[in-house]
Amino acid sequence: MTHYAKGLKALAAVTLGTAMIVSAAACGTTDADSSSDASSATIKSYDVSAINKDDAIAAILPASVTKDDTLTVGSDISYAPAEFLDADGKTVIGYDVDISKAVAAVLGLKEKTVPSSFDSIIPSVGSKYDIGMSAFTVTKERLKSVDFVSYFNAGSTYVVQKGNPKKIDSSDLCGDKFAVGTGTIQESAVGALSKQCTAAGKKPMQIQSFKAQSDATTAVATGKADVFYADSPVAGYAVKLTNGTLQTIGNDVDVAPEGIIIKKGDAATAQAVQKALQKLMDDGTYKKILGHWGVSSGAIEKAEINPAV
Repeated sequence: MTHYAKGLKALAAVTLGTAMIVSAAACGTTDADSSSDASSATIKSYDVSAINKDDAIAAILPASVTKDDTLTVGSDISYAPAEFLDADGKTVIGYDVDISKAVAAVLGLKEKTVPSSFDSIIPSVGSKYDIGMSAFTVTKERLKSVDFVSYFNAGSTYVVQKGNPKKIDSSDLCGDKFAVGTGTIQESAVGALSKQCTAAGKKPMQIQSFKAQSDATTAVATGKADVFYADSPVAGYAVKLTNGTLQTIGNDVDVAPEGIIIKKGDAATAQAVQKALQKLMDDGTYKKILGHWGVSSGAIEKAEINPAV
């Protein structure tokens, strides 16, 4: 059994008050549109079947990508609503998945999302995966090892139990018990903040790192951690799905671009993906996908290769 399945079982088993935390989708968005319920039980994949291949863009791709007629995507599927398991426990859905399927359609390829641990994706792009797509924040450090094509903007958000019973103050988090995802930008940020606490003579943060975001969410819902720190869409969706068990505190911080990751130096794949994304942005498909999942506030107008950060 993978750690994703374990996260699913843990979430399904937890009940706090009248709320049951359900499915792998312990993660989220705060701006679900009024036309659809933003729960994993009702939102299904966006239909990309009408998207046609663009021969000129597809011709840019190297043979290493086109040889099997499939765009293979590495993804940590514990990050709803970006990528997570549907109610059948098998099908991977989410706005990242729909965008990657749309990009693949423009390139004339089938799309295959491969469940992976978050921290294993970057080292495997260009060998095991053609691209990686899992709400990766573009950072200077990551740009040293992979190339990015930007497609979304997101910040980071703090989430606590409803009513904030432990009186967590987002302006003073020293000594608090934190749950974060392994290998995420939030894990690095909390580690740096903890060092600042120590330097100021305060208690360090107690940091619990989890392979699956769903496990970090469960840690807070069950009281094993005081607060979790995650991408703003992930955090908002967790609050919605836990039906009153959790809440966000403070404002979104460090809003930054997220990007599709590509093997460092693979200019052809980066260019093809960028042009495919831009085509989807220009014809309105991209915004329709984000609206379908209720994350339109993260939309950008221009897909860029290695955007300035």
